[in-house]
Amino acid sequence: MKKTPLGLLAFLFFVVSCQKSQAPKEAVTEEEEVATLPTQRCASQEVLEEQLAKNPTFRQRRADIELHTQKVLKNKSQYRLLADGTVEIPVVVHVIYRTATENISDAQIQSQIDVLNEDFNMGNKDSVKVPSHFAGLNSNIGVRFVLKQTIRKSSTKRSWSTNDDMKFASSGGSNAVDPANNLNLWVVNKMSAYGQSILGYAQFPGGPLASDGVVIGYNYFGRVGAVSSPYNLGRTATHEVGHWLNLNHIWGDATCGNDNVADTPPHNTSNGGCPAVDHRSTCAGTPLEMWMNYMDYTYDQCMYMFTHGQRDRMRAVFAAGGFRAAMAQ
Repeated sequence: MKKTPLGLLAFLFFVVSCQKSQAPKEAVTEEEEVATLPTQRCASQEVLEEQLAKNPTFRQRRADIELHTQKVLKNKSQYRLLADGTVEIPVVVHVIYRTATENISDAQIQSQIDVLNEDFNMGNKDSVKVPSHFAGLNSNIGVRFVLKQTIRKSSTKRSWSTNDDMKFASSGGSNAVDPANNLNLWVVNKMSAYGQSILGYAQFPGGPLASDGVVIGYNYFGRVGAVSSPYNLGRTATHEVGHWLNLNHIWGDATCGNDNVADTPPHNTSNGGCPAVDHRSTCAGTPLEMWMNYMDYTYDQCMYMFTHGQRDRMRAVFAAGGFRAAMAQ
């Protein structure tokens, strides 16, 4: 048997070692990349600011909607309600999925409709947790949600952003169904925007009808099935539908900002987790913060109320001349 010279062996070992060291690292998928980002509950305000910057017409519409809202708040007889004092909103759910898990069940979808009906009608069992100092402000909004249609669409997309691609068939999504008369909810897989992973976002009243509605991650939608704690009780949709009905974040998206609702106290900023009942802001008068309000950022188990002022503001969009008046006819 021939012997391989030691020098040749050393050379071959060197070549193999170099090839191993230069081998490309396994690519990180977009889905894995999104999963490592810090989580932000909602991107609605950032989306609104982008839309306002790009579209001066939208800015004027938003100003007109606010003027109309303030007018209605001074004359609540303009509200359009059903005989039982409620407004009924048909809901179309678009499920855009890549895996079987993301193709959420009918039961999970119905659980989200149930949560919306409970939260907007003070039928949520955790309503009893509202602290005594806010109990008199806890309000029944009087909006009833009815599931009208579920649309399912398979996609190879691993994650989405806030560019509204999921809302158009031409970009791999699903077109809105009669958005002037329906609430369109898009359920997608991972979402990221502004360097963060997000749970959902909504379009405020006044935006283009073709993209009107709410987008939510599949594992934050409803309270059964493929849901992820601590956002597993369907409150992401409650929060986002609040935006869709013209509510701002409770801290006004500024330090001690204004959410245009008279009976919500000033907040330093958003709250996460589950704060103490006596948690106060450092805003003027150091008021107790209403962190259990649906328009804060707390965990699902720690948000369980709207106020009378928020009720009146949401109902204003259904009044004569309001952006969503067609739904109350």
